[in-house]
Amino acid sequence: MKLSIIMPVYNEEYRIRNTLQKIISYLDHKTISYEIIVVNDGSIDNSLQEILKEKTKDIQVVSYKKNMGKGYAVKTGVLTSKGDLIFLCDADLSMPISELGKFLHRKEDIVIGSRAIKNSKVKTNIFRKIAGRFGNFLISLFIIRGIEDTQCGFKLFNKKCKKLFEKQTITGWGFDFEILFLAEKYKYSIKEIPITWIHSKNSKIKWTDYPKTLLEILKVRINNIRGVY
Repeated sequence: MKLSIIMPVYNEEYRIRNTLQKIISYLDHKTISYEIIVVNDGSIDNSLQEILKEKTKDIQVVSYKKNMGKGYAVKTGVLTSKGDLIFLCDADLSMPISELGKFLHRKEDIVIGSRAIKNSKVKTNIFRKIAGRFGNFLISLFIIRGIEDTQCGFKLFNKKCKKLFEKQTITGWGFDFEILFLAEKYKYSIKEIPITWIHSKNSKIKWTDYPKTLLEILKVRINNIRGVY
């Protein structure tokens, strides 16, 4: 079994090397074959140079000049991957990489790290907690029911889920609920598991991203009506 870790990166020059070092140190103590695909999503700082300093045979770098959005970066990484399992991982490691073991032995097609179910341990500010709850309420109302946290950046997919990413149209933050909508539509099994999660002070999500992401809910509904999927 081979694991592919997909990591979208945008302006992470001050922590990307430390993140990669932590992941490699963790994986090298496991009996698992792996690749790390780092997608430099048009960073305008020195992220690419810092990534290349850590590059090994197990790290593949995909880079392009224009910032295209997290959804675009993730789709690019997933469709590049060769693993039997595909793990989406944020560069800030808000979820410690040691939590990865909780995901690997599940039988479901998709395993979601959840900050909103029992036994999750979450540290964040009140604004993000309220915004997240409200967003997930609307997603549950209009897109997919029964999932408490669609937007957490840590998710595991088996390789047959690549077909879902081939159908993905959203390039921004809303790609998560689009993929999960498609998973439910095509009868993939999904499981949420509790995780430890600590909000990063240098998060790339701005308050202006919330209304943009909510508008993408409408896009998913329209796409489905039009037969895009």
